[in-house]
Amino acid sequence: MRLLVIEDYEPIRTAVTTGLTEAGFVVDSTGDGEEGLWFARDAVYDAIVLDLMLPKIDGLSILKKIRSEKNCTPVLVLTAKDKLDQRVAGLDAGADDYLVKPFAFRELLARIHALVRRHYNVARSALSIDDLHIDFNARQATRSGAPIALSAYEFSLLEALALNSGKVVSRSELSAHLYGFNSEPNSNAIDVRIAQLRRKLHAAGCSAQIQTRRGMGYVLGREVSCDQ
Repeated sequence: MRLLVIEDYEPIRTAVTTGLTEAGFVVDSTGDGEEGLWFARDAVYDAIVLDLMLPKIDGLSILKKIRSEKNCTPVLVLTAKDKLDQRVAGLDAGADDYLVKPFAFRELLARIHALVRRHYNVARSALSIDDLHIDFNARQATRSGAPIALSAYEFSLLEALALNSGKVVSRSELSAHLYGFNSEPNSNAIDVRIAQLRRKLHAAGCSAQIQTRRGMGYVLGREVSCDQ
């Protein structure tokens, strides 16, 4: 999953970006409001962490602009302002959640997980597809209770497919969610990673497997496709 962090105070921005990256997210970050707006408009994110006090363009203006453009990415407003009217202004402008500084990183992470799940209409922090169980918070996949050894990237790929379970996800959509602006994946990177993940699910004996829909993308489901 891919996040955008727009925070002008460098120590907080660095700590949050590092923590979220270690938690398995792909993170783009900036301390500039104008650049943050460009990021939000130019890429697809699963959630945005947005400070209100920013240079060039303030956070509230960024929020109003992206919402006026029908951008429904979940936004968590992060600010030192704890006055009721300011919290209400952020929520009225389209924020999905609000966290006041100073904060515990664990709470920030939990709120982001909740926003992402809500965005994909997943009610809980874990999801089962036949005998495949995926715990999004623990970043662990199991088959009938037995752990499946996945790399961080393989789990992120499985997560993206599981959150869209039953739906076809295109290569470009997967790439947009799994690579940041500083990454330049090869043209067949997604296909190679899908093949690796598919082999591991098959080796674990999972009935849930990744199907290929030619010309469209991939879908996580019960039947195993033989066309790739």
